Amino acid sequence: MKHLLKFIAIVIIIISLLGCLVAILISNVQAEEDEVCRNLLSDSLRDEIASYRNIFNDICEKTTTGSSRGSTFHELSLFIDAFGNRIAGSENLENAIDYLIEKLKTENLENVHAEPVLLQSWVRGKESATLLFPRRQNLPILGLGNSIGTSPDGITAEVLTVQSFDELESRSSEAKGRIVLFAPEYISYGKTVVYRSKAASEASKHGAVAALIRSITPFSILSPHTGMQSYEANVTKIPVAALAVEDAHLIQRIQGRGQRVVVNLKMEAHFGDIKTSRNTIAEIRGSEHPEKVVIISGHLDSWDVGQGAMDDGGGAFISWNALVILKALNLRPRRTIRTILWTAEEFGYVGAKQYYKDHKNETNNWNFIMESDEGTFNPIGLNYVSGDKGSCILKEVVKLFAPLNATSSTKSDSVGSDINLWLDEGIPGAALLQQNEKYFWFHHSQGDTMDVEDPSSLDKNAALWAATAYIIADLKEDFPRD
Repeated sequence: MKHLLKFIAIVIIIISLLGCLVAILISNVQAEEDEVCRNLLSDSLRDEIASYRNIFNDICEKTTTGSSRGSTFHELSLFIDAFGNRIAGSENLENAIDYLIEKLKTENLENVHAEPVLLQSWVRGKESATLLFPRRQNLPILGLGNSIGTSPDGITAEVLTVQSFDELESRSSEAKGRIVLFAPEYISYGKTVVYRSKAASEASKHGAVAALIRSITPFSILSPHTGMQSYEANVTKIPVAALAVEDAHLIQRIQGRGQRVVVNLKMEAHFGDIKTSRNTIAEIRGSEHPEKVVIISGHLDSWDVGQGAMDDGGGAFISWNALVILKALNLRPRRTIRTILWTAEEFGYVGAKQYYKDHKNETNNWNFIMESDEGTFNPIGLNYVSGDKGSCILKEVVKLFAPLNATSSTKSDSVGSDINLWLDEGIPGAALLQQNEKYFWFHHSQGDTMDVEDPSSLDKNAALWAATAYIIADLKEDFPRD
């Protein structure tokens, strides 16, 4: 017993020493970063940023405890309850855009208008999957975006389950004539989503007649998650759909016992007509440099399941309500703040690509770009793409957000989807840093409803979004592209 206690004591000491070492390393890194920023930022610029503290407090008070408290949730719930989900190419999305354009005009925002975007529509139609052998059971599915359909009788075939593309390659001879089920364990969305994107093409290369994927989510209550997929050129197109995590595991277990699994898959999915949708724009014009612009954005379209409240109703609504909050406080920055509500994000950033094409000659005057498209949960700061001086500026800006406990900042390679075209050109940008660990629980599923949204978190995000945009748009010097 004495030896055990002695061993435990030694382990505790080692752990304590390691903790101290980590703390010292973190402290040293922080000290180095602080030294870099002291060299890059003048005292006058630091003082200028600090001078916005009272303005931030006014924005925060109005949004979280004052007359605008709950306004984002209220407006979002009216919108979601009226229109529900809004797939690109649908009349419902266009009606929702009409509604919002009138709303932005009613709020007396400036330069409110819409810009046309052509897109290829896709129709889900009826769909079903049925386990036929070794017993009969209905399997909930969601076809993936741009999938083709099956014949009216569907496809009946034995299932081959694999956990990776490498395993499929090694079992290629077994795939011909079968439905290939990709059932990788969820690592992270960024790493695991490749199976959704490429499942149909990879399965087709090995002679499969259809593909299924384990939904790309870390948590499930028998709810499949849809999403976009793309067929490679010169590969036979086959139907592809997502299974609930539980059903993918069911099939894995059965096959793990050496039993055959046979499934019938029916999908009416097909391409529709070429449709016209619209990006929606509103502004607060700059007082001194109206040609220079800070962009805040989210997307209005959603998948045709759930309600699109989280992806991306919340992000879109904090992006326009931020302007309303600033206008109510009579805050007009030196540069223009422009809200863009993208269309057809879910089908490959179609609206953003059109806007990039139509406004390519203007982006020299784009000062900063922001996108909210990973939920509007409790914010803890900003995630940003920037050079060294810009990073130092943002570290000073988030210090002002102490009343929201949102003073964290992280530097990334990418902070958005619709805005990546401009980030790749060197325009600095940011997204919300938030407690969104449960985002992919509801993402692209029937679970994306107003119940995921929290009024207080929406208020905090709207305040942070409004303040960040205002401060950057109002600074005396342009945000650096270093």
